[in-house]
Amino acid sequence: MKTWHEMRRFPLAVRLLLVNQLGVNTGFYLLIPYLATHLTENLGMSAAVVGIVLGVRNLSQQGLFIIGGSAADRLGARGVIIAGCALRTVGFGLFALGDGLAVLLAASVLSGLAGALFNPAVRAYLAQESGERKAEAFALFNVFATTGALIGPLLGSLLLLVDFRTSALTAAAIFAVLTVAQALVLPARKVEPSKGGVLADWREVVGNRAFLAFALAMVGMFTLENQLYLLLPSGARQATGWDGAAGLVFLVGTLVNLTLQLRLTRALKQRGSRARWICAGLTLMGLAFLPPATVAHTTSAGFLDVVPVLLGTLMLYVGIMIASPFVMELIPGFGRPELTGTYYGIFYVVSGIAAALGNTVVGWAMDTGEDGASWLPWVCCACFGLASALGVALLHRRNALPTPSKTAVPAPA
Repeated sequence: MKTWHEMRRFPLAVRLLLVNQLGVNTGFYLLIPYLATHLTENLGMSAAVVGIVLGVRNLSQQGLFIIGGSAADRLGARGVIIAGCALRTVGFGLFALGDGLAVLLAASVLSGLAGALFNPAVRAYLAQESGERKAEAFALFNVFATTGALIGPLLGSLLLLVDFRTSALTAAAIFAVLTVAQALVLPARKVEPSKGGVLADWREVVGNRAFLAFALAMVGMFTLENQLYLLLPSGARQATGWDGAAGLVFLVGTLVNLTLQLRLTRALKQRGSRARWICAGLTLMGLAFLPPATVAHTTSAGFLDVVPVLLGTLMLYVGIMIASPFVMELIPGFGRPELTGTYYGIFYVVSGIAAALGNTVVGWAMDTGEDGASWLPWVCCACFGLASALGVALLHRRNALPTPSKTAVPAPA
């Protein structure tokens, strides 16, 4: 109830974007986690072809965030958000209706491009509309996103009892409803005309060394977040010998997020600098991988062995809850308000590439650890978190990080 009460204190546009993120994550996780199984078991595709389809979707999204960010700055975030949701409606519809490789690749490109459009645009719009309360807005954003990430797989598993096409069409319908809702309700905002070209905007952002250093320092946060879907579920299954134990990881995270996120952000905002809490969150995220390392060598599975894994999950989620809202709050402060979308877009490109390399290291550590060093991937993750915390601390010590300032709410168009 407190979350809903806090949500009502924000403008209508912010409230719609929060509900939008709930729908986006519900629709996404309803379909994507089950796509590989559909391609292999239902369509009989090889692992190599499945890898191409999934890789094209990921590359289309990660590589084009900069396009979505620039489009939000120059065309207005509202139109870019609507276009992104509409494209994902079409992309997910193609997953439902197409069996050929060409159609599936088109669906992957469209769904990836959709994410590249609305992800930076939503964050830019949210930052502009929430003014001084960016941290609280992004905290609520995390709550709704996490809830959607839990509802999506549960709903998807139920719909798969019918068939994959039913699941995909449901996901497409969710994005269609979001598209209509945004077109009808999301307020249009006046876009200030840009004085230079798109390339000049990119050069300005890429030339901001403090911003690039901060984006690279976030490699730990993004790499460790991804372990919620890789290393921690694997650790839970290994500790118990039960495949369903992976669901406990998401259940713990969602309950903690719903209960503590907003209270935590509001309390920390009044105590100390943003950089201090980002460092603390990253440090906790790194330390979260030490408890599971204590049972990584266990050969006999027992239900009590999952406790260190769930403790690590709890610590990781709390670390994310501490750091993430303040990270999102700081990004617009690195440059001009007119380039907010571009900064978010390039931030996700840089961090995404760095995190992909980090995940490669974790994957190598998991393979290597099978030969007797089962603790290795957990220690690697701990090092990522602590290294990121150190990077942010050094930037703060050199006064390279912006201090949050009041952002004026754009005038209606």
